[in-house]
Amino acid sequence: MDNGSNGGSSENRRKRLLFRAQRRGFKEVDLIFGAYAQAALWTLDGQGLDQFEALLIAPDQEVYAWLRGTAPLPPEYDNAVFAGLKSVCGRKDPQWNA
Repeated sequence: MDNGSNGGSSENRRKRLLFRAQRRGFKEVDLIFGAYAQAALWTLDGQGLDQFEALLIAPDQEVYAWLRGTAPLPPEYDNAVFAGLKSVCGRKDPQWNA
């Protein structure tokens, strides 16, 4: 985790996570993660940032299956951040930022 003591900042971490969220390599997941990150990243606390980063590390195909509900969500990813990502998928008129 980045903080002032190791040369990073919370703002820099958020910017890095936003960049990664929009460029995962799987277009559908890029759009979902990018839209969520634009809307929520600056409101997440340290734990939320950790949860978001863990989801960024998970394989695209698995995350996409979890979001679609075609594969069971592992308990370690069952958190408020995943619920926020899932809510992006349920929008009637989504505004994609990517």
